[in-house]
Amino acid sequence: MSIPGKFKFDFSKSPEAGLLLVIVVLGLVLAVFGGSVQMPKFETAPDGKRERAMMTNAAGQQVPAFETANKFFNPTTLVQIAKDTSFFAIMAVGMTFVIITGGIDLSIGSIYALASVCGALVLSPYGPSGGGIATVIGVAATIGVGALLGLFNGAMIAIFRVHPFIITLGTMAIYRGIAFVQTGGQSIGGFPAAFRQFVRWEFLPNLALVPLIVMLIVAIAGGILLAKTTFGRRIYAIGGNEIASRFSGVRVAWVKLLAYTITGLTAGIAAVLALGYYGAGSSGDGQGYELNVIAAAVIGGASLIGGKGTALGALLGAIILQMISAGLVILSIPQNYSQIVIGMVVIVAVLFDQFSAWIARRRLLARTSAMKKEPLPASDTPLSSTPNA
Repeated sequence: MSIPGKFKFDFSKSPEAGLLLVIVVLGLVLAVFGGSVQMPKFETAPDGKRERAMMTNAAGQQVPAFETANKFFNPTTLVQIAKDTSFFAIMAVGMTFVIITGGIDLSIGSIYALASVCGALVLSPYGPSGGGIATVIGVAATIGVGALLGLFNGAMIAIFRVHPFIITLGTMAIYRGIAFVQTGGQSIGGFPAAFRQFVRWEFLPNLALVPLIVMLIVAIAGGILLAKTTFGRRIYAIGGNEIASRFSGVRVAWVKLLAYTITGLTAGIAAVLALGYYGAGSSGDGQGYELNVIAAAVIGGASLIGGKGTALGALLGAIILQMISAGLVILSIPQNYSQIVIGMVVIVAVLFDQFSAWIARRRLLARTSAMKKEPLPASDTPLSSTPNA
């Protein structure tokens, strides 16, 4: 019997709420234990531009002014976290599609690099004076290469029926090698100024709004695909039981092909934003991104055994991962430990997922056992014969 007025919330039914709680707790920890820092002070000039504030020191000289700010809760740190999160979150949404099917894509960092290099090779000949047509061609080439590489991964997996780990491990090296051959290990820049200005457009000082808008659009589109379409239901069905899905008439190979194509597509979108923001592309781009992207999806609730995950969870997982990375800097922990911490977080997330699955199975067994022991309702009991008077 439940107690009247007792508040009860099950995070297993709303994992995103648990992720939001983690983000809040992480923010409070970093704000409390991170300390303060001296940051340059800015002010708005009469013409509306922001410029460094000046002050007069004891010697009567004009020197730059500084102000004390919390290491975490200050505009510079929060903007940096938001910008860095956008690149990983976009790819994490795509990776979630693959993980839900029970697969994995280790080549996503290499897809990002090769798409970036191909886009750079297309944009560079136009030079800084290139206009809107050059930008459209370069963006289309970058996204198209990413989607094509994802399609190739999916085709290899569907045709040869080899485990995705093996296929994408091989293509991870192949794609990176092609990018190196194309560039000779050199960075390629000199893109149209209009392209860079668009991607780096700032709504607030140092806050590039375009990557954040694209991140939200990708997360919303991914959420709609997974939750509101037949394709999304088939993805979950394949991850839950591929054999049963095949016998139910689901074209498993085509669904997987499209899932890997979406993953490559998101890598291409992230590559476009990186080209515009950083102004160059090279074969070394995206080194180690596969770990961060997979970690963001897993932390966001995607199960490596398939059948579970959401686009919103991937977005929140990417935010948590970036907050942890920034927290190491804020707490003055050497960055050499960042990969160790990320690996530990992934292991904890997987163990938590396994524990949650075990709890769910126990509840199901207990419920089934209780139903078997319950007496039949009066309406379902056979009527006893009544002797005639």
